[in-house]
Amino acid sequence: MTAALIIVFVAVYTAIALEEPLRVNKSATALVGAGLLWTIFALGAGDPLAVSQTLDDALVETAQIAFFLMGAMTVVEVVDAHDGFTVITSRLRSRTLARLAVVISVLTFFLSAVLDNLATTIVIVSLLKRLLRNHEDRLLLAGMTVIAANAGGAWSPIGDVTTTMLWIGGQVTTSAIVTRLILPSFVCMIVPLGIVTWMVRGKPIVAPDHAAEPDEACGHSTPFERNLMFTLGILALLAVPLFKAITHLPPFLGILFGLGIIWAVGDLIHRGKGDDEGQRVTIADVLTRIDMGAIVFFVGILLAVATLEHAGVLGALARWLDQEIGRLDVIVLAFGLLSAVIDNVPMVAAAMGMYDLATHPPDSFLWEFLAYCTGTGGSILIIGSAAGVAAMGAEKIGFLWYLRRFALLALVGYVAGACIYALQDAILA
Repeated sequence: MTAALIIVFVAVYTAIALEEPLRVNKSATALVGAGLLWTIFALGAGDPLAVSQTLDDALVETAQIAFFLMGAMTVVEVVDAHDGFTVITSRLRSRTLARLAVVISVLTFFLSAVLDNLATTIVIVSLLKRLLRNHEDRLLLAGMTVIAANAGGAWSPIGDVTTTMLWIGGQVTTSAIVTRLILPSFVCMIVPLGIVTWMVRGKPIVAPDHAAEPDEACGHSTPFERNLMFTLGILALLAVPLFKAITHLPPFLGILFGLGIIWAVGDLIHRGKGDDEGQRVTIADVLTRIDMGAIVFFVGILLAVATLEHAGVLGALARWLDQEIGRLDVIVLAFGLLSAVIDNVPMVAAAMGMYDLATHPPDSFLWEFLAYCTGTGGSILIIGSAAGVAAMGAEKIGFLWYLRRFALLALVGYVAGACIYALQDAILA
């Protein structure tokens, strides 16, 4: 049975990595893999009722992550539907490309900690189209945006799905992950940013010929509606860690609670509008624009990895790595590098199954360093993170172009941030 589980999982993993040439959606592959793996486990274990109970337990953990992601993505979509992000973007003013790169990167770094790195990348790349006419300049800043978004998401419990997984799973806590990872993550971003600003020093910004003014670009909502929904959205996201700390209830309930408030307020402020005018900004319409494919992928891959965990495969792998490599920091660094090639969600899910909280308690070196490495390692290749894939589609960034221009920059930042975390851990130990 164990051999069959490993063969199927490797085949599923390979198909996910080769999604583009195979032209089979990774969500479909993940669901097929989950179904096959649990079927093999149930038939091979000889006790289907016990396996069914185990699946119920795995589903509870998976559903919490899925509901949280669905709620957070809906909140971000609601703000975007009301043009709420222009509250920030309309205030950006720079004359040189180097200065704009600094402003955009720092904004992305902190914004992604609140919105998540995928949503922030989409917002910032859309903004760059309004600010820059030269496509090469936009590509350069889009590449920097990917690095900044992934670095910003790593130190926040709601900034990157992998950190969220560790937070919901109890491996990290809000205060510890923020205070211990913000400096390494900032270094991961600032090192490549310094190189990029030196490369474009003195280069002026060339604005589009017909750049829309903020009020012209936001015809769907009034200034009051934009400001209100932006404020409510940010507060709903920021309140989730506080909600968990006070009530000790799962984060998904906090984000759904906030979404319910935003939904009610949205219905009230749009109740006097006609059907056509108010339809685009209602929550019911926004829900149709949620990337359900991404959520389904997370569900499938987490259930697939859970099979290996409960079958004892991941525990055996952890023991083998400890025996052969021995150094936990090297193992985690390798996980981060692999996340540039392989989706970091199954990487973290596998690590969570390989190591237990009894041996590695919450906020220990393993979990914090894992959050940093898998969150930022994906920046090394454009396909290594959701933020990179989003930028790739929005700005038509070529894989080889990013490889030539940003892979080494991202790697340097990754190593620099890892060194800072290791030094910081040694000092605080």
